[in-house]
Amino acid sequence: MSRGYTHVPEECGAISEILSRIGDKWTVLVVSMLGNGPMRFNELRREIGGISQRMLTLTLRGLERDGLVTRTVYPTVPPRVDYELTPLGRTLLDPIVGVASWARANRGKIAEARVVYDRAAKRDAAPGIVARTPTA
Repeated sequence: MSRGYTHVPEECGAISEILSRIGDKWTVLVVSMLGNGPMRFNELRREIGGISQRMLTLTLRGLERDGLVTRTVYPTVPPRVDYELTPLGRTLLDPIVGVASWARANRGKIAEARVVYDRAAKRDAAPGIVARTPTA
């Protein structure tokens, strides 16, 4: 939270719901890919890699429902469907790119912290060792 943030309990549910959508790994990848311009479903699936057809469909539907992505169907044979960020969806690019940059810059530090934590947890779980308890 930024300094000066005022906690409003009534907003927690709505904020949590939105963060759940935009914090999802597939959403981050889809929004990032669509930041380069409109794409077809199979292009997205191929570029993202590892996402199932069902998960991509659910992610795109959720983003469309939230007003972040538009779906345009062209009357061709077979039908052509393009997905594109809306103006609202474009406003999400900067925060997503910022978080991704932060993750890349700090992944080594996080990996080190996990090793230290896991060693301590393993040591504390050893027989005959009393687990650490937080002190006030």
